Formats: sequence, structure tokens, C-alpha cells
Amino acid sequence: MQKIRVPQNSFQFGEVSPSLEMRTDTSIYSASAASLENMIVMSEGSVKKRYGAKFVSSLGAVGSNTALFNFEFSDDEQYVVSVSNAAIRVFYLDQVNNTIVDTGTITADTDSNALPFNNLYTNEYTFAQYGDVMFICHPLFMPRMLIRTGLTSFEVTTYSFDKSLDNHRTFQPYYDFQPHAMTLDPSGTTGSVTLTTSGDYFTSDHVGTVIKYGDSEIEVTAYTSATQVTGTVVDELQIRLAVINPLRTADGSATVEVTQLAHGFGGGESLVISGAAATGGINTANLNGTRTVAGIIDNNTWYYTAGGSASSSEDGGGQVTLTTHAPTVNWSEQSFSAVRGYPAAVAFHENRLCFAGTLAQPDSIWMSKIGSFFNFDVGNAEDSDSIGLVAATGHVNEIRYMISNRDLQIFGASGELYVPTYLNQAITPTNAQIRLQTPFGSEFVQPVSIDGATIFVQNGGHSVREYLYTDTEDAYSATAISTIASHLVKAPNEPKFMTVSHGAFDSGESYAFLSTASGKISLFNSNRAEKKAAWTQLTTPMGEFATVCAVHDRIFVNIVDGSNAYLCEFAAEIGLDSYVTGVVANNYLDVSTRYAIGDTVNVLSNDGLTYYGNFSVVSGTGGAASVLLTGFVGTFHAGKPFTAQIKSNPVDAVIGNGPATGEIRGVSTVVVGLVDTYSAQVGTRNITLPVTGFTGKKEYRLLGYSRDPVVTISQSNPLPMQVNGFISEVIV
Repeated sequence: MQKIRVPQNSFQFGEVSPSLEMRTDTSIYSASAASLENMIVMSEGSVKKRYGAKFVSSLGAVGSNTALFNFEFSDDEQYVVSVSNAAIRVFYLDQVNNTIVDTGTITADTDSNALPFNNLYTNEYTFAQYGDVMFICHPLFMPRMLIRTGLTSFEVTTYSFDKSLDNHRTFQPYYDFQPHAMTLDPSGTTGSVTLTTSGDYFTSDHVGTVIKYGDSEIEVTAYTSATQVTGTVVDELQIRLAVINPLRTADGSATVEVTQLAHGFGGGESLVISGAAATGGINTANLNGTRTVAGIIDNNTWYYTAGGSASSSEDGGGQVTLTTHAPTVNWSEQSFSAVRGYPAAVAFHENRLCFAGTLAQPDSIWMSKIGSFFNFDVGNAEDSDSIGLVAATGHVNEIRYMISNRDLQIFGASGELYVPTYLNQAITPTNAQIRLQTPFGSEFVQPVSIDGATIFVQNGGHSVREYLYTDTEDAYSATAISTIASHLVKAPNEPKFMTVSHGAFDSGESYAFLSTASGKISLFNSNRAEKKAAWTQLTTPMGEFATVCAVHDRIFVNIVDGSNAYLCEFAAEIGLDSYVTGVVANNYLDVSTRYAIGDTVNVLSNDGLTYYGNFSVVSGTGGAASVLLTGFVGTFHAGKPFTAQIKSNPVDAVIGNGPATGEIRGVSTVVVGLVDTYSAQVGTRNITLPVTGFTGKKEYRLLGYSRDPVVTISQSNPLPMQVNGFISEVIV
């Protein structure tokens, strides 16, 4: 038998999958662990016990599907937004007084309508914020706007598009949903009209929607059948010809050709021509007036008979307008409605508000006019006009998320795309395009940016990937970053919510938090410059971590205990979850904001370094749920302790005839490097440490043999612990 000293100098690769147990040949094996529970990987490679989750507020019986969003108006005016069933609740982070202010619950919009939010879909909601306004989107309702009206006051209103000054036009997207060659036949040009289609088209949900006939809008007011509805013409049914000088005369003829793009006429229609200037010797009176479509030349050209013959062949007429209610195939319907669905994704990019992915147009993107977030008028395709794009990639790609990064990144159900940004040039209607990049698809988890990349959960929830542009390939790649810790994102740990914090836990690191279906948090730490990527797992004794949200370096979670949810913050090195802080008065510490009489809690000193034990919650002053601390004075914390644990990979070694993998071997001695540690265990035995904490190395002896010997370092007391590494003496 021989003794070999095996070092574990770093945990920079975090917790790794059991599938890597035999990969003793890799550098990852010697710098990772089989389990890192409630431990944070630090930039130096050491691990430290996570912060405790401080109780902020009770959210009530809202279930586990409550979403948390960050609302950041400025560096000192920041908020956490909780979206639950038919309600929004906003919390103001008062940095001056170091408090969190509940601004109240909103259950109705400014029109007194109930909010459309549903717990079944909260993980699908998308949001984007600009100044005082946050836009919240889902395909089942028109986007809602959460508007800050004061430092601690908010309201919710339904998004609406701008209108023209005369209110005759709504600057919203339209689309031709009807089958090819289906005609729309209005019964008149003004007032209340009957709209008849040549085939089944309408449903009762069309009531309230707008049908666009040429340039004119008709609001549907009543449903009759699949081929007929009643509508009100907003102004008058007119078509302003897009082509300037659309009239062509022929010398000696009264026939006038009209250029009208995709006119949709079949011949014989009656219409009124107005605005036409004298052309080819035919005066305005003979060009304008009530006329009949005498014949069709092609899809873009028809002709009529003027009141006089031309004296020359000429193109002219200026700006021509047609007033008609003739049946036509050239009509459209508003894109956002109860019939067609609403945008699934929202983002701000290059000073445009971008929507994408309705139920009827899942692969479409709409970008507002520059600086006009309520105007989606395509106009004449000027640089500042609205932009409409379709991800025509060979199959329908349901768009779920958009991220404004280097480019406008698009995450669909079956692939990743982007709208390129051009050097020294803005995106315009004439240069905008969508490019397909990778084929993985995105699950219903909001992608987030970290360490120069955007990470997203692959469709199916089995992998986390980083979407990263590489100049060498001039394209985006989507490399899996969860491969070495795949068990932390697979069933039952499928991610539900994801957020990123730069500087969490008082460090300079970037961390991605993924709350999972199992009620745990899979924590990812990335440092691309040093080629480090680590995963760990956070658990809570209170039930489950349901939702997570970052506001800069502050991390908020919803902890669900039974059917009730509690908003908490990873606030400080306090080894308790859902803890409350208070001052002892008349020997009682009031914990009634979180706990009830009969509960049990652990108590810590204000600095979190002295542990007083487990206490029952009793009736205190005025009957309030309290902890009896006879003779104590000052500030204390009360909550539930959580276990922190490091479980190493099987300790292996290389001996004279090869690796000892699979051989019966034992770990006889472990030397552990600790920093500011107040309590710890190696295996099942406590390490004796001074009450003032310990920094240095402690030797500990173990017994037993195994084919897979492991070193377990844990802590059950709610006190600080940091492990820099350990050296194992292996007997083979």
C-alpha cells in the first residue's frame, strides 16, 4: 500500500455532471466537485457559502408562477415588479433609507378593466422598459404598459397606436390574412356598411377590429355570418394611388390607362376619380368624376373612358384619389387583435419599439418609426418609417424573444436569428433583413446577456447555450455551456426564469440565476477572459425558489412555502432564509411579519457571526408572533437555516501501474484551507473552530475504504464558511 497526496486547489468549474465521473484525465475533474450546494464559486476558484434570503414582503397565495421583473428608471430609482394572476405589485428600492417600499397592488387598468395576467403563462411574459414605461407582452392580450406616475405610484394602461390628426387613420400594422382571390365587397363608401366576402372569413371575434380597404379604415361593429359583418367607415372609402402621375393618355383616344399597384378590380366597377390634373389635353372635368373600370390590362393597370379625347400621348395626373366601394382583393386586417393574437416579444432597438410573433404571424417583426413608439406607419419607406420583416427561412419560426445587443437578436421556437446592425448606418426599411444563424430554438425562458454573450435555454429545456458573434466566422454560434453540469438544467431541473447580475454577492463576477421546476436555482458563473465557467445549485429549506430577478447587483427571489409566496432578497452573509430583522423589546423579538405562533426559527446576532440556536415562536407583546430572548438587547435576525455542502469528485490518483480509478482506496487525512469560517464539518465530524472564526488550514482524519472515496465538507449552522481547497491523503 502507498500514500499519495491529491490536491483540490480550485473549484473553478463548479459542480459537474455524474457523467464526468470517469474523466479523471481532464483538468475539469481536478477543479470541480460532484456537488456544490448553496456555495458560490469565487473568481479565485474558492467557494463561499451563499447569502441568506431576507424576507421583504408576503405576496399571498399567488402560487409558484409569479413573475419578477426589474424596473430601473435611474441608478437611485429602481423597482422590483411582481406580476401574478390579474395583478401587478411594485416595490421601490429606497436606497436613501435602505428600505423596500411596497407601492401597492394594481388589479385594474386606467379604464377599470381587470388585468389580463394569468398564472398559467407568467413564465412566457416578455417585457421591455423605456424611461417611465414598461411594456409587458403575451400573445393572448394587447401589450400592457406599466407607467410610473410618481416616485412610488404606478398605473397600468393598454397600449394603443397613434392616430392621424383627423383621427381617420390608425398607425398600426396590417396584413392580408384572406386567401388568394378572396374579395371584399362593401355596400357603400360612408357611414354604416355591410362587408361581404366571397368566402368564409369572419368570426365573432372580429367585432372591434379594423378592416383596411385601400387607404380607408372600416371598424367592424357587428357579426352576421362567416361571410358578412357590419362596419362603420371611419371617413370615406378612398384609395390614394401610390404612383405619382398614374394616368396615361393616347393621342386621339378617350381611353385613359391607370397605374394602380395590385388594384384587385375585375372590371365594371363604378368609382369616383378626384384630384387628377389635366393630362394629354384632357381637362380635369373630363378626367375626374364618376367613372367605370372599362377593362383590366394587368394586376397593376386598368383603364376607363374619359369625357373627352386626348390631343397627345402623355403620363400625368399628379396625385390621384379613387372613391369606391367596388369589390376588391386588395384589402387587409389589423395584425394585432383578439382574432390574430398579439405580440409575444418586445424590445427597444436603435430607438425603435419592436414587436414580434403574434399567433397568426408568428415569424413577423414590426419596428416602429424612429423615436415614435406608438407609430407603425410604413409610409413611403423613408429611413425613419416603420419596418415590417418576416423570418422567411423555409419554415415558420415562432418568435418568442428579442434581445437588443450588438444586433437585434431573435430567439424563435426552432432557431436563432438576428437583424444585423450596420457600421455607421441605422436600420432602415430598405436595408433591414433577418438572417438565420443556428437551429436549436428557445424554450419559454427569457434570454439574458452575460459576459459578452446572450444565453438562452434550448427548446425542450435540456441545455443552456450562449449566442455569441465571432468575427472570424462573421456569424453567430450557439455553444452549449451546460454540458459539464447537464443535470442542473434537465428534468426535474428545467429552467423557468432566468436573470443576470453583474457584481452579485459583493464580487466583480457575473452570475446567471436560473430558477427551475424543482424549486432550486441553478447558478452559472462566467469569466470568458480566464476561460472559467462554473455551475452550482441553490436550495432553500422554506419550500422552493420559484422566480428570480436581478436589479444590478441585488438579487430578489420568490420563495414559495406551501401555497404562499414571499418576496426575499439575497441581502447579506446571514445564514438564514426568509429571515426577518428586528430589535428586542421587553425580551421579545417580533417576527410577525413572516412567522406565526408555533413556528420555529433560528436566531443570529446582527453581524451574523453568533448563533443562538433554535427557538419556538410564541405570543409576545400585544399577542404578536415573537421569539422570547430573555436578557438580550440589540438587533437580531430570525429565520430558517440552510445547509451548505461540498461533495468532491471521487478522489483519484495515478500510481506506478496507472490510475487508481476503481481500486479500493481510502482517504486517511484531509487538510482543508478555510477563510473566515465559523463552523464546518468534514464527513460527519465537526471541525473544532474558535468562536471568533478561523482562517488557515485544518487537518482532519477520516476512516473507511471505497472504490469511489469522496470528501464532504458541509455546514448546517447558519454561519459563514469559505473553502479555498483541500489536500487528500489517499491510501491505495
